[in-house]
Order: sequence, then C-alpha cells, then structure tokens
Amino acid sequence: MTAERRDATRTTGGSADEPATAVETDATAPSDVFSALGGETRLDVVRALDDDSPRSFSELFDATDEDTSAGFAYHLRQLTGRFVRQRGDERYELTDAGRSAARALNAGTYTSSVDRDPIELDDDCPFCGETGLRADAVDNVTEIRCARCESPLLRLSFPPSGYASHDADDLPAALDAHHRRRIESFGDGVCPDCAGSVSVGVEPASIDDLPSRDEAGHVPVQTAFECEACGAALRCPVALTLLDHPAVVSFYHDHARDVRDRPIWNVGSEWRERVVSRDPWCVVVSVRLDGDDLVCYVAGDGSVVDHRRTGHDDSNGTGSASDPESIGEGDAESGSERSPGGDHTRGEESGTGGASA
Repeated sequence: MTAERRDATRTTGGSADEPATAVETDATAPSDVFSALGGETRLDVVRALDDDSPRSFSELFDATDEDTSAGFAYHLRQLTGRFVRQRGDERYELTDAGRSAARALNAGTYTSSVDRDPIELDDDCPFCGETGLRADAVDNVTEIRCARCESPLLRLSFPPSGYASHDADDLPAALDAHHRRRIESFGDGVCPDCAGSVSVGVEPASIDDLPSRDEAGHVPVQTAFECEACGAALRCPVALTLLDHPAVVSFYHDHARDVRDRPIWNVGSEWRERVVSRDPWCVVVSVRLDGDDLVCYVAGDGSVVDHRRTGHDDSNGTGSASDPESIGEGDAESGSERSPGGDHTRGEESGTGGASA
C-alpha cells in the first residue's frame, strides 16, 4: 500500500483537463431483479451453475423439481439476461450478477441471522485494564464489551458465513482481520462492499451506547466513512485508520514489533489522539515505542498531512514540535489527549468511542 493513499498528495480523480470516461450502464428496476430470483426452481438453476461449468437445458432441468420442461423453460427465461446467459453452444452460464447472487446464497447473506453464545477474550479492557472482554453476536452483529466495567468497545456486523466458518477460538481473529481490511478499503476511497467512491471526514463521536464524552467533558473524534453509491458506512477512532500507513508499519518494524499483533478493539496503550484544531480539523495521533515517538498529523478529510519521528532523548525539556506531550500546549484542545481504546496512562482523561458500522 503506497504512502500516497492517505497522504495529502492523494488524488481522488482525474484533473479538470482530462476528458470524462464514457460508462454504459444497463439498469434494471430493483423490483424486477429480485422478482426474477423468486421461486425455488430459479434458485436451483443458480446453484446448479455455481460451479462455473456451463450446463445444457436438460441438465438444468434435471437439477430442479419441475415436472414439465415447458414450466421449467418459463423460469429459465426469467433468469436469462440478468443472471443467466446462453452461450453460442446453447449451454447456459451465470452472468456476473448471477455469480454474485450465488455467493450471497452460499454465504447466507439474506437468509441467515446468527446469534452466538458470548466468547471470552484474552485482551485487557482498554478502559479499566482488567481482563474481562466478551464478544456477543446478535443478528449478525458482534459487540465487544467489558464484563467488569461494562464499557462497550465496538459494534460491527460480520457475515453469517464468517460465524459458521470460525469456531470460538478463531472468531476474534477473523473479526479483527475482516474489519481491518474494510477500514483499509474505506481509507483507500473504495467501498469494500460495492467499490463505489467513499466520502471521508473527521467528526465528533456520535455512536449510540458507546463512550462519547470523558469526565472532563471532551468529546472524542472519529473518522467517518460513507459510500456515495450504496451507503455503506463505518465510524472508528482516527488511530485505526493509520494502522496500515507506511510510516506506522515501518515504525513498528524498526522496533521489532508487528502492528497487527493487537486487535482493533485494543491497539495498545502506546497510542494517543489529540485534537489541536477544529477549524480546520487537525488531529495528532502519536504512538510511542521504547521511548521513541511517531507523530502523525491528520486533516479533516482523514489524510496524513505530515508525520515525524522523535527519539526520547530528543526532548530538551521544553517539548519539541513533534513531541506528542507538547503538541497543542496553550491550545483549547490541549487537554483532550486520549488513547483510542481509553487507557488512563500518561495523564489523559479518557478514551475515544469504539467502532461501529
């Protein structure tokens, strides 16, 4: 992943001098599309073609419970064009939409609602420091909460096939990997669900039931993503959007650490966030390892406009420009430094809210 992805030099499209690219779209009314899949016979056809092997009319007919070929032909005609196409050798195969429908059927995307017994996690709570995190799944949504202090950390959806494919030992890591990839894709400006363009912005936290204000009254901020095409959205602490930034990855590597070792619900006490300006937005995200600091300056559009390293010995007692302890001194926001997970070390007041989608 290149540095330009989140840096200020990132581009989101062609210049004004570049000609627009012509795109032809064959749109069908959504009601017609979904009605075309209605009926077990039509779904049997989609399933029969799911192995990417073209099938003849008679082979598809045999794969269904239809009594007459005339009745089956009617159902096949309803699928042909949008979900199924006939080849030159008169056999049938799935279109791209047909393959998408087959995957949704296999994954249970529209047919399965998963509730799962709570899973105890080994990670410490970033709010109280105790070991007591628990993951609950209700209707395909996993919430991670501390059983000791009852602080919620995140609430994110997870596909039914993910719950079915992973046991209690594997599920936390799968959930972490799944949403890391989603955050990366959103950060790249590409929707992980439909590949549409994504709008990005830094905003005050506003997630129901998640911590949104600390004891001093500071409102944490989050990065908010929303797809401009399908509406898929995700909100998360600013620090989570930097986990794959080259500067962060190399900083961890230089300290013989792997940034992927900790899950997104507790990235570690080494991370801090501080709002230094709201007009325009500027959020300073810092990470400290072995006395060395990496400081990233994040603008209101989520881009990293600058990043600097400073060693512990570089501090002269007055605070350098890149010292995360001195950034914002005298600023109205200087008291709002916080950990993305809420650790109460290094003098901050509270943690930011968790992630939700």
